[in-house]
Amino acid sequence: MPQTQRTILITGAGAGIGRATARLFIARGWRVALLGRNDAALVETAESDEAMILPADVGDAAAVEAAFAKVEERWGRLDVLFNNAGISLPAAPIDEIPVEDWLQLCRTNITGMFLCARAAFGLMRRQDPRGGRIVNNGSISAHVPRPGSAPYTMSKHAVTGLTRTLALDGRRFDIACGQIDIGNALTGMVEAFPRGVPQADGSVRAEPVMDVDHVAQAVLHMAELPGDVNIPFMTLMARDMPYIGRG
Repeated sequence: MPQTQRTILITGAGAGIGRATARLFIARGWRVALLGRNDAALVETAESDEAMILPADVGDAAAVEAAFAKVEERWGRLDVLFNNAGISLPAAPIDEIPVEDWLQLCRTNITGMFLCARAAFGLMRRQDPRGGRIVNNGSISAHVPRPGSAPYTMSKHAVTGLTRTLALDGRRFDIACGQIDIGNALTGMVEAFPRGVPQADGSVRAEPVMDVDHVAQAVLHMAELPGDVNIPFMTLMARDMPYIGRG
């Protein structure tokens, strides 16, 4: 299939990493489906009429199924899912985190990841030619936590479990699954980091950040690999952030 005909669905495409990645894939001639809760933000991301706009909450099973059905109906297949949507909570000890906030985070970061991977896997399994690639957005927190980050860190460890399982189960259906673990990409989630963020020793120190476009380029690299090649895990981070040696 020609490069210009390849298809990708990107969740959380209305801002940050999702927006940067969507715009790069559009510029490279991919057919891009943009999924997110804010219709206006998705239209702003697209900057053209070429992308498919799919307003949906990744935590809503019916909405996810309907969105993927639209992709199948219009394009007939899905080559890549960038399973990107995620949220975080303010840092706090676990006993100070409202249960409602925990459940809301799980709805997006765990249930949403599962539902979108499930829909993509099913479509990739039955399409002809079958197969495809799922790229899950993990985090440095899939390896080590920040102070007061129990919900977010737990959710990103769950993403790693999803990635490993899909990478195994996808083999017999020609479906590859990999994960990109990102550290300090400059999005709204980390905009305060250059001014100072709590450290494991109790201090507050500024941390370096990197341009979000580097993430988009890395996802593109993973997406363009031949179907029989996979990057199970990629860590991409601002060089001097406190990950190697954190704590």
